[in-house]
Amino acid sequence: MRTLFIYPEFPKTFWSYEKILELVNRKVLLPPLGMVTVAALLPQRWDMKLVDRNVREVTEAEWNWAELVIISGMIVQKDDMAVQIGRAKQRGLPVAVGGPFASSTPDAPELDLADFKVLDEGEITLPMFIEAIERGERSGRFTAEGDKPDVTATPIPRFDLLEFDAYDSMSVQFSRGCPFNCEFCDIIVLYGRKPRTKTPEQLVAELQSLYDLGWRRSIFLVDDNFIGNKRNAKLLLPQVKAWQEERGYPFSFATEASVDLADDEEMMRMMHECRFESVFLGIETPDEASLETARKVQNTRNPLDAAVDRITANGIRVMAGFIIGFDGEKEGAGKRIVDFVTRTGIPAAMMGMLQALPKTALWARLEREGRLIQEEDAAKGVNQTNLLNFVPTRPIRNIANEYVEAFCALYEPNAYMDRVYSYYLKMGAPRWKASFKLPTLVDLRALSIVIWRQGIKRSTRFRFWRYMAGMARHNPALLEQFLVVLAHNEHFQEYRGVVTREIEEQLAALPPDPPAGDRNKVLQPV
Repeated sequence: MRTLFIYPEFPKTFWSYEKILELVNRKVLLPPLGMVTVAALLPQRWDMKLVDRNVREVTEAEWNWAELVIISGMIVQKDDMAVQIGRAKQRGLPVAVGGPFASSTPDAPELDLADFKVLDEGEITLPMFIEAIERGERSGRFTAEGDKPDVTATPIPRFDLLEFDAYDSMSVQFSRGCPFNCEFCDIIVLYGRKPRTKTPEQLVAELQSLYDLGWRRSIFLVDDNFIGNKRNAKLLLPQVKAWQEERGYPFSFATEASVDLADDEEMMRMMHECRFESVFLGIETPDEASLETARKVQNTRNPLDAAVDRITANGIRVMAGFIIGFDGEKEGAGKRIVDFVTRTGIPAAMMGMLQALPKTALWARLEREGRLIQEEDAAKGVNQTNLLNFVPTRPIRNIANEYVEAFCALYEPNAYMDRVYSYYLKMGAPRWKASFKLPTLVDLRALSIVIWRQGIKRSTRFRFWRYMAGMARHNPALLEQFLVVLAHNEHFQEYRGVVTREIEEQLAALPPDPPAGDRNKVLQPV
């Protein structure tokens, strides 16, 4: 079976990093790990090709070659999913869809033309799909009926299908699921609240596979909470450290974790010794009342400022997500986020307006209260240019304007540079030593562009050289990483304009705000 995998295009997001990727001659930050995992779960006698639409277009030769098309994506990719399904059907090709969007909203109109809907986790539903194909069936819907697979049987993804030069980082997965119960989160809907992990040997075999294919750059562990199963994470890390040491630390790692990472000194030390360079935390808001409303009580147990500082002191750079628009939120939420980020120095602070995602507890509550907007198309996905998809408890224009002001303040070039410098002064030095590598011509070109733009051309020039000298004097081991993070504002500076323009366009299309009394009626439970 000649199988063509198509990964749909993303809209521009906080994580697109186009300007940064241009500097290093790459197209996309991360590859479609789910698709290469599906490829490994299919019969290996099938011929397979993969096209990531974020890298390039599908060629006519590839369309002509295919006997089956498989498309998977997230909610924010749904528009291009619909386009690609349509193109395949115009050519008379059978189409199978899966992934988070299809699993959460299998009856979405964008998926109407698909022949097969392979939902939930593929370890359970792909064998059903394969049997149907081999019986000659032409359509079907396959679900796991709430069952979750044992991921210790998941094979090594087919990394060989990827165009390595297009990606800045590779992806691997150790665990699925999260033990917490945040109201807005769809991870616990898709993967459950009992984290399931691979064995350490499995994960190391995946690293070895990437190494054997020639990969020598960063790797993102896509776990939504790497420390969701702390016992198993601590069994994994010594094996990763040993593997890294034997090969001169060829990979740096990034991942996502809950804020309680800061309470576990042993975990932070072990991660840093493996060369985990950054971790994404879902901080969401410094407002404790909003955290309690969202059932994110794990973030209220200890001061968030101190948590960020403890992780930073252990040499792991904190990235963080923030949300505006919680029920009962008081005016000035955007400014409070800016103050928190400035105070802690977090370089990459992702902000967005709250979205109710399908099948989450938040979605169910808002549906009961009659507050979802355009219910048939309410699932927009999490993107930094989406307005709230429900009626909030304060005027939507106030929330949106606060959001735009806060985002622009965070990534004003001088403010960003001040923040990054203050942050790297307090970051712990590396406990690992990588093999020396000469910089490539691409590296040198990127360096020269950043120096020209931030150190000569712009108003940041004096700060740039003062901070470079300060880092060389006070924390020289992190000078290179500091410069790389300064370069990230090449993307954020442009993205400020994208956020402002797209939010203003959406606000202009909204009807006038209802009087406060009418809005209160909408908010009454039904």
